[in-house]
Amino acid sequence: MLAILSDIHGNLPALQAVVADAKQRGCTRFLSLGDVAGYLAQPGECIDLLRELEAPNVLGNHDSYITLDENCPRSRVVTQIINYQKSILSTDQVAWLKGSQESIREGDCLYVHGGPEDPRDQYLYTISADKIPADVRLLFSGHTHVQVLAHFGPQRYCNPGSVGQPRDGDRRAAYATLHNDQVHLHRVAYDIDRTVQAMKAAGFEPFCYENLYKGAQIGGRVDSVNIIQNTESQDHGRHQTIPE
Repeated sequence: MLAILSDIHGNLPALQAVVADAKQRGCTRFLSLGDVAGYLAQPGECIDLLRELEAPNVLGNHDSYITLDENCPRSRVVTQIINYQKSILSTDQVAWLKGSQESIREGDCLYVHGGPEDPRDQYLYTISADKIPADVRLLFSGHTHVQVLAHFGPQRYCNPGSVGQPRDGDRRAAYATLHNDQVHLHRVAYDIDRTVQAMKAAGFEPFCYENLYKGAQIGGRVDSVNIIQNTESQDHGRHQTIPE
């Protein structure tokens, strides 16, 4: 069984809770859809855990800010956090991020961080059949931090949601599993206070972590994804499996 993780963003307690839950469900393989770095205080520890799991990583936009020594063009706050993370990551940890792939293809399953048109930075806030390449049966992507599972005839789209910074109004860490062609979504409670303590110790301002208690973006906005089944009807809800 494969556990599909995304948008960990340096949240070690959330990642540890997800890994424990996935192993309890029988997962023996792990795959990261990127953005191990960014936003929170413990990216190095998260990289080390993924390395222990031998989990391949798809390059996310926050990861690329570090590997390409760039800054975020959209946010001064993100740039400040990335600069901090650059100062604490070891050479080996950065080298692991540099080994990330733009996308991963396994048969007719495609794994990207953003979307098929821009694997690193395409936001799929609207999902329809035409967003999935014709030769792909299962498309997995992250980046929006919103957990989604949508069916379009023989094709499916899945965003496992964010491990480290959910933005769909549910503060629990999110991930997905794939087994025998079946995709399931999962949510896992974790010790947010522990995450916040690590951020406080690193000097993060309260606005950087208050959102974690709400399952929202920095600033408090809750996001959603539109699923368009055809030109006449839209489903604005999130298709998700509630864990036991």
